[in-house]
Amino acid sequence: MRLWHKDLIKVLPRKQLVAQWRELCAIASNIANKGTPNHALVNKVLDYSWIHFNTYTNLVIQEMQKRGYKISKNSYLKFCENSSKAREYFNNRPDNVCIKSLNDLYKGWHNKSYYMQCYYNLEEKKDCGLISNDEFNKILNNTIKFQGGHSGEF
Repeated sequence: MRLWHKDLIKVLPRKQLVAQWRELCAIASNIANKGTPNHALVNKVLDYSWIHFNTYTNLVIQEMQKRGYKISKNSYLKFCENSSKAREYFNNRPDNVCIKSLNDLYKGWHNKSYYMQCYYNLEEKKDCGLISNDEFNKILNNTIKFQGGHSGEF
């Protein structure tokens, strides 16, 4: 499981974007039923408020809709049910709830270092033939912009 860095969502290849929706559904289900995602790469979601998880999910859904990808009504309703049940497990301290801009989303986690970890994961997928060169060039161009200081936390 992985939450791709928020600044990669708009350039993720189709397979990774659709898989991100499935992972968000699994995370919400695991938290609702077990109180934890129980996976080292995503346990950090509980360090933030539910609003972060919800905002991130909306970014994924919006990108899927923008590309014309469909989410089944049943899948969406089940996610909403699990997300609502899971809400109590998130860290909802007042200082952790407010998101004034997308730069605040998962601040401290979705930083430059995490972006690069995700980038290298995607590069490995390209090297193994799981992502086309065209798909990876979109990621590479986004990464050049990101490193130029246009987004994220440094």
